[in-house]
Amino acid sequence: MTAMQDIPLDRRTDQIREALEEMIVEGHFPDGARLDEVRLAEQFHVSRTPLREAFQSLAASGLVELRLRRGAFVKFPALEDVIEMFDVMAEIEAMCGRYAARRMTPEAEAEIAAALVGCETAFAADDFDGYYRANHEFHALIYRASGNRFLAGEAERLHRRLKPFRRLQLRLRGRMRESLKEHRLIFDALVAGDEAAVTAQMRAHIAVQGDRFNDLAAQYRRSIGAAGARQRDRERV
Repeated sequence: MTAMQDIPLDRRTDQIREALEEMIVEGHFPDGARLDEVRLAEQFHVSRTPLREAFQSLAASGLVELRLRRGAFVKFPALEDVIEMFDVMAEIEAMCGRYAARRMTPEAEAEIAAALVGCETAFAADDFDGYYRANHEFHALIYRASGNRFLAGEAERLHRRLKPFRRLQLRLRGRMRESLKEHRLIFDALVAGDEAAVTAQMRAHIAVQGDRFNDLAAQYRRSIGAAGARQRDRERV
């Protein structure tokens, strides 16, 4: 395994951010907990520089609050806020898909096809982290294929903010299989230039509705509950 110190600084920051995202959404830290820089730097075998950069990124996603001269504190957004962000993301992605279907180039089609293969490969290997990365690439390429740089930038910014919750959603039983099936439908509609179909499919792919809402809500509450239980256990020791 490559030592953390041998990885470029920007990639180290990404890996630390992803690890902390997962720890937070899976309930390893209670709401309001201070993230101990010294302990985490030792845990990840890094200096405080990439750790602080990871904190900045987590603050942008709303999972951490940075307090002047006090440090970084875990902050669970209200479930209603998360759902509202998914609602907006669904509309932005639908718009990206519609423009991409209209403006698709052979080069963009080949790149999106390769990202879809990456999703299929990761799913076949039951590689959650690999699927998570390939999924991000699939969506980012559709944003780019929209041909609207402002729209693509806004989509990417909101995607980054929702990353930990998309990760949480992907962990729901059967969701990775369902996600891959939806990706195939989206790709087919893009290639066919079917703007109406890709708009509807992108919106449905992202929107948190019905059973998906109930599943995400239950998972989110479990994460918060697990964090509280871990904190109580630590206090009893």
